[in-house]
Amino acid sequence: MPRTQAESPEERRRRAGRILEILHDLYPDATCELEHATAHELLFATIMSAQTTDVNVNRVTTTLFRKYRTVRDFADADDAEFEQEIKSTGFFRNKTKSVLGAARMLLEEYDGKVPDTMEDLVRLPGVARKTANVVLGTWFGKAEGVVVDTHVRRLSNRLGLTGEEDPEKIERDLVGVFPRHEWVFAGHAIILHGRRVCDAKRPKCPECALEAVCPRNGVGL
Repeated sequence: MPRTQAESPEERRRRAGRILEILHDLYPDATCELEHATAHELLFATIMSAQTTDVNVNRVTTTLFRKYRTVRDFADADDAEFEQEIKSTGFFRNKTKSVLGAARMLLEEYDGKVPDTMEDLVRLPGVARKTANVVLGTWFGKAEGVVVDTHVRRLSNRLGLTGEEDPEKIERDLVGVFPRHEWVFAGHAIILHGRRVCDAKRPKCPECALEAVCPRNGVGL
């Protein structure tokens, strides 16, 4: 992992600016790849995406969202049956508790509607800042932070944007180097680049458009 402590804040912001320029060229329409048609579908899909791929979640929700159409449908679901329906996403018991628990809390405290504030979202079962940032940025168009998943954690360190491992500390560093109006895009674009190019074990450095600004390769601004 690159050592970023020697860089000044200005140097790190300059690096971040160049990274954003390149990411906009690569992924101009970057957004969440979880398929959804409503705020609650995005919320529940994001909860289910923990420790699995969006492709796998989309495979499950193609059927799931036809059966459970409303928040009440989820709230009324049988826990054991729901566990089997989402089993292929992994950690299905905990995810069932979170999804159905969130649905029931939405009905009880939010009139069945997904709230649009960080404070309220993180009160829901299974929702931490990552999930809340996905929902706020993707559905509500609100930039309250940067999504930090495993890809963002890996790439932000490789690209010299942070030296932290804790997601909240990484997010703090990222919101410090990216302008607020880029927070939503930055998270989604970095995730896409992590999936397509900057693999955890075999990064495709020779074909990476970010190589020229990547301290991992001994280069940078």
